[in-house]
Amino acid sequence: MPKKESSILIAGGGSTYTPALVVMLLESLDKLPLRKLKLYDNDEERQKTVAEACKIIIDERAPGVEFSYTTDPEEAFTDVDIVMAQLRVGKYALREQDEKIPFKHGVVGQETCGPGGIAYGLRSLGPIIELVDYMEKYSPDAWMLNYSNPAAIVAEGTRRFRPNSRIINICDMPVCLEDIMARVIGLKDRKDFETSYFGLNHFGWWTKIVDHEGMDLMPKISDHVKRQGYTENTQKGQHKEESWLETMRAAKELHEIEPEFLPNTYLKYYLMADSTVEHANKEYTRADEIIDGREKDVFSECRRITENGTAKDTSFKSNEHASFITDLACALTFNTKERMILITENRGAIANFAYDAMVELPCIVGKDGYEPISMGDIPIFEKGLMEQQIASEKLAVDAWEQGSYLKLWQSLAMNKTVPSIAVAKDILDDLILANKEFWPELK
Repeated sequence: MPKKESSILIAGGGSTYTPALVVMLLESLDKLPLRKLKLYDNDEERQKTVAEACKIIIDERAPGVEFSYTTDPEEAFTDVDIVMAQLRVGKYALREQDEKIPFKHGVVGQETCGPGGIAYGLRSLGPIIELVDYMEKYSPDAWMLNYSNPAAIVAEGTRRFRPNSRIINICDMPVCLEDIMARVIGLKDRKDFETSYFGLNHFGWWTKIVDHEGMDLMPKISDHVKRQGYTENTQKGQHKEESWLETMRAAKELHEIEPEFLPNTYLKYYLMADSTVEHANKEYTRADEIIDGREKDVFSECRRITENGTAKDTSFKSNEHASFITDLACALTFNTKERMILITENRGAIANFAYDAMVELPCIVGKDGYEPISMGDIPIFEKGLMEQQIASEKLAVDAWEQGSYLKLWQSLAMNKTVPSIAVAKDILDDLILANKEFWPELK
């Protein structure tokens, strides 16, 4: 019997990640057949540049797949099975402010962690909820797979304001790190082993890694991390810029404070905030690197493809970001019961943690959604850190919902990257000015 053919919408069609995602979907047609692929964005010009190149790629590799792009929500969301959301509200101009404003006050400037992540979260909540509403109106049986950052705050917002929606919030960082773990011990990729993991988005730990015969791989991986963090002697993987390599190296120190587990690299911004700020180039941040790197590279390649009328020699390749969301779409479509790390409401999966917290855990994915795997109790060190972080995230969503200056000040002050309530207030006042077109009015 022929496999079901899906209709997929990429929301945020003008993203620099779109071409790699399109390539990945085309490479996966044997396991996820497509009848239709659509792009949607509210920036018509930006999306057109990407879409015209993608059209050529599709015409050359899979001409049977119907392709279109639009800025009209009804056209985009009608007759869709899977929505892959990858929004960047405010684009890189606002990301630059997310990073540079905290640095001005001696605090970590990062797009998903600390004050920058909170700022980005308040920009993202409304547009993501808008996408969910479009999906429910025009394709109520579809699933939304949300890559849009900051995933923790977006997940809390969708849990609270759209509790019955068919949205799954995901992050590719655990996938990227698991592929590195596999390579440094001589395996092909992350699918050669099974992991146990708990935490919040960008705030978690691996507790167990075994191969398919049950052999414990943690000691070998741990030995590598103790020596050189998550750096590796290969060009494979999607994070190779110096700023990322520095973050990968920081896993050495993060592993020392908790030698029983393996850390997510983003813990650096919370547990090593002082050294992060000290060694950062505060005038040329990660946003600048992307503007001068991936942004230029992707759009110049899109224009080159369109001008030449062919993509047969394109540099666009699939990556971990694309493969993870494609695997998730397959699991939902064909009920594969694959084990994947997702962001989910806790509901007792971590026994000694808040029931309504949005946590990141291994889940079993099938046609009806996903089931979190129980982690039991977690240690007091991790539990205390997570409780502080989840409080900061919930206060941020409170602030968005209530238009409350006080709640947002409390959210910043609660965040472990911020040293005092005075610094939190100074950062907040600067962020309000930068985000006045995107945030609700705060009183």
